[in-house]
Amino acid sequence: MSVSRRRVGSGTRSGGDGVVAKVLPPVIVGALFFGGWEAFVDWQHVREFILPKPSEIWKQLFDNFGLVRSASVVTGTNALVGLILGTILGALLAATANRYRAFGELLNPLTITIAAIPAVVIVSVLNNMYSVTTQTGRRVMVTLAVFFIVFVQVARGLRQNHPTQLELMRSYAASPREILRKVRIPNAVGYLFTGIRTAAPIAVIIALVSEYFGGTQDGLGQRIASNFSLSKTAFAFAYVVGGSIVGLLFFAGSNLLEYVAVPWRRRRYSR
Repeated sequence: MSVSRRRVGSGTRSGGDGVVAKVLPPVIVGALFFGGWEAFVDWQHVREFILPKPSEIWKQLFDNFGLVRSASVVTGTNALVGLILGTILGALLAATANRYRAFGELLNPLTITIAAIPAVVIVSVLNNMYSVTTQTGRRVMVTLAVFFIVFVQVARGLRQNHPTQLELMRSYAASPREILRKVRIPNAVGYLFTGIRTAAPIAVIIALVSEYFGGTQDGLGQRIASNFSLSKTAFAFAYVVGGSIVGLLFFAGSNLLEYVAVPWRRRRYSR
């Protein structure tokens, strides 16, 4: 009994030490970075409209928290809608392209071509297509960006199958649809969540950048640009902090989704 208690106690301590070892270094680096930033601005007497102090940025963030939060909700909603639609569209089309080779040969060049077009061009076209009072153009832009990432990852996962599994299914006279459903799709689940995890912060970036090029004035992108143009640099940085928080929430949410939905990968990583 005493041996088992010692093992449990040592396991608890090692787990706690592991958490501290992961959390403490970035906290120290962050503290040194912001402390150095604050000291540099004071030392060089940098004017606030050029580079504000971190303390002034935090003051603006807390004093105007309601405004930053409302703008973050608008940008976050656009990113979330685009992330969901792009993930569904990318996964479905990847599965269809894997099942029907002719469709895949037509879709792959089109997908690469769309991905190669600068986002600025697509956003400008979409903003002209839709009313300036709607968020549709921005959401379509995010959907396109997420679609390409998820499509590539899922298409790769559908091809990465162990030959033994495919030979076994063929020995059972399984149809291509059954092979897709029982072998290819389960193997591609990990690649799907890798694509979601990659696309989540990018969705926030695309949603924010899309707001620079017309449309409503209620998102983070427009607020950042307008405050920079008015030399309200600290206030603009407060909106940048809001965008960073939204991006971190998206990344953490995608990791949590994978942790809950794919328990076998969780067990693999915990070894």
